[in-house]
Amino acid sequence: MRVSRKLMLVFVVVSALTFGTVGVYAFDVGSILKLFGVGYLVKMIAGPLNEFINGITFNKGVGTRYATKVVPIVSVGQGGYIGAAQVTGTRRAVNRVKAVAQIEATFQGLRVKILIPIDSINPLSRFRRVQGVGVSAVIDIRL
Repeated sequence: MRVSRKLMLVFVVVSALTFGTVGVYAFDVGSILKLFGVGYLVKMIAGPLNEFINGITFNKGVGTRYATKVVPIVSVGQGGYIGAAQVTGTRRAVNRVKAVAQIEATFQGLRVKILIPIDSINPLSRFRRVQGVGVSAVIDIRL
């Protein structure tokens, strides 16, 4: 699938989830441009961003011996966000991760983010959680 089709898919997912489950949010032209721009940026800088995060954690003495990778993340809840997440785990498990689904909710006045490494870029289609993988960093931009 070409990058532009993937970006359109992310926009459709965010729109469907936003309008379908948590109310209506107004997206102006600037927000739409950010959505597509950030999605494209994540794909283009995933490798260098992954190395940057690994460098910081290594320098602070909390690096990992496991494999890492930066993948797209889409979240919906108290506003729309799109960005990236670094996942960590065995090389085999990390290679299966295509995206991180983020579900936002409120519990007794607290904002809760549930991060799920998944094996599909499209959370509207069938997808599965990738077991043995954790999220070690989140990078997002408010729309």
